[in-house]
Amino acid sequence: MIQRVAIKIDGMIIRAPKGTSVLDAALDYGICIPHLCRVPYLSDIGACRLCIVEHVVNGRSKITTSCTLLVKEDMVILSNTEEVRKLRRNIAELIVAEAPNSRAIQDVALRCGVKEVRYPFRNSDCILCGRCVSVCTGRFGVKAIGFVGRGNERRVETPFNMRSELCRDCGACIDVCPMAVVPCGGPMKTGEERLCGNCEPKMAFAEQTPGFCVWCDLGEGFQCERYAMGLRK
Repeated sequence: MIQRVAIKIDGMIIRAPKGTSVLDAALDYGICIPHLCRVPYLSDIGACRLCIVEHVVNGRSKITTSCTLLVKEDMVILSNTEEVRKLRRNIAELIVAEAPNSRAIQDVALRCGVKEVRYPFRNSDCILCGRCVSVCTGRFGVKAIGFVGRGNERRVETPFNMRSELCRDCGACIDVCPMAVVPCGGPMKTGEERLCGNCEPKMAFAEQTPGFCVWCDLGEGFQCERYAMGLRK
């Protein structure tokens, strides 16, 4: 028998299976917590930091990633406070500045409320979200790719920077990579990077009901949990 615990998210009392992440519990109840590095059914690493929430304990709150925070009885979570929205918006702004040539990242930035980018655009081909590493290691147990280096030198590589004999050429790493989803209008030229704004009209309902899933259609590119689970209306 599945043991469930009662937690409160944004004032709503919900029951979730013990051992479930706060992110999964929220999404199951239609509470929208933007996320990017999450790969359904695999261990979460909290790399993108977009799913941050406030965890309130004894009247004091701590900012943490909801994908790595497991539910506990009487837990109190705030997912849509002004501080959370501000921090999440800044994180999304940094990510889209790093890699604007991805519809997935453009969409999630818009979902986080990014209206302008204050940082230089870079057009990187990797944001170190770890989705490719997670699917290669967690789903297939292959470890044909992984993180190497630290700080600015951190990157995803094959062992010893050589093609691994363990690689099955399954293409799963490409399937989950947000950089594989090009903008609707095609790749942006160097020096012309920007927020495309093509999906902004889709956010009308979301702006009226902040924090709740309104099937905003912005989850398809980065495989939002509800799309990945086949729950699309």
